[in-house]
Amino acid sequence: MRMEFRFEGERSGTAPLAWGQRSIWLAICRTMPSDHYFNFGRIIAISPRSPRDVLDALAKLVARHESLRTRLRDVDGDVHQDVARSGVLEAEVVECPAPDLKRAAEDLRDRLAGPTFDYRAEWPLRIGLVTCEGDVRSVVLVFCHLAADGHGADVAVRDLRLLLRRGAVSGPPPRQPLDLAREQLSPAGSRVSSSALAFWDREYRRIPPSMFGTPAGPPLAPRFWRAAMTSRAVDTAVQVISGRHRVSGTTALLAGAAAMVGQVTGHGTCAMLPVVNNRFHVRDRDVVTPLAQDGLFVLGLGEETFEGLLRSAWASSLRAYKHTRFDPLELRRVVESASGDRGTTIHPYCCFNDQRFAEQPRIVPVEHDEATTRALLDETTVTWPVKLDQLNCRFCLHVTDEPGGLGISLTADTAFLPPEAMEGYLRGLELLLVEAACREVRLTELPALIGKASA
Repeated sequence: MRMEFRFEGERSGTAPLAWGQRSIWLAICRTMPSDHYFNFGRIIAISPRSPRDVLDALAKLVARHESLRTRLRDVDGDVHQDVARSGVLEAEVVECPAPDLKRAAEDLRDRLAGPTFDYRAEWPLRIGLVTCEGDVRSVVLVFCHLAADGHGADVAVRDLRLLLRRGAVSGPPPRQPLDLAREQLSPAGSRVSSSALAFWDREYRRIPPSMFGTPAGPPLAPRFWRAAMTSRAVDTAVQVISGRHRVSGTTALLAGAAAMVGQVTGHGTCAMLPVVNNRFHVRDRDVVTPLAQDGLFVLGLGEETFEGLLRSAWASSLRAYKHTRFDPLELRRVVESASGDRGTTIHPYCCFNDQRFAEQPRIVPVEHDEATTRALLDETTVTWPVKLDQLNCRFCLHVTDEPGGLGISLTADTAFLPPEAMEGYLRGLELLLVEAACREVRLTELPALIGKASA
């Protein structure tokens, strides 16, 4: 069954894409026709409410956040964001008995996330309601990535909860993508972009042309596979390393991931593209739009110990985060210039995305029993949930919070990393981090650790 509701916002308008929107649009175009890869969903369990109450709250949510009523429009040979002031959205309603609520919500989320969005004709939000005896018990939201990044989706979920509980969200609406685009087109925005691009230009003239430049063999069909590891051992190890060395868990994971890439590829420098949420200013924390852009994380791998590498990774990550606000079209010209001067295409093809909620707990020392932490390795699982024909990268590492521990998934081009190498990478990374939580690890030990993990 489907139910419709009408939304009424305060304004409409058309503008060029903001930088974050442009970044994800370029990635979508490079991934077509497998761009459903970028769709993602949220499930919000609620106390029993009537469908009409929930639809009224959703109408207010869409009115508050313009990105949720934005589609693409072709203007003078380019795509622009086109915000509608009003319109009609629909929700798919699934009725089920109480014991099946969780499964029904997950199935509905997966089904709604499956098809590619029609970016010019379809609203960028798909909605599902799971009901039991007529009352809504779960709301399913599936986002087009042009409408939100992970943090923006979490803001939308928070606001929906407030609208259901109180009927309103206190304070004025946050900044909107139309305003961001106009600000970024200003002279001040141009200066921010130019400063970031100067950093990228310098680094692109010294890094390896690609972290994965030599195929290991013929690709499989489908070509791109995902290995998904869930590990309580890594979850514990990252907390221990973070607390002991006073760095974020993301930095610990970046250091470990870079060290392992160096071992797999033989490069003495690792260049990675971490996805950075760009919400460092308080005014941007509640914006529902893809603000995230790539950073350029460059790490020399010549340190003797993992602890030394961790210190270098902390400094390198700060440099990367500082230079993540730029015009993606201008970056493309920078890359073409550097590639032309070096006589080869420059692209790391090596991505890192920590998708955990941005507001991490305060870093504190964590006590652990080494034997118990090592024993957790036996609980680790690796599954193969996704296979794609097309993707715009050769190596994409994602970090998520999972019920059974920390989730680390690797989506890779099987021509460069066949499935056994993908699993070996993940298990080697896990063992490196666990050993680093228990003792000082010398980087000359990595081949032995990888061999042990793959055995």
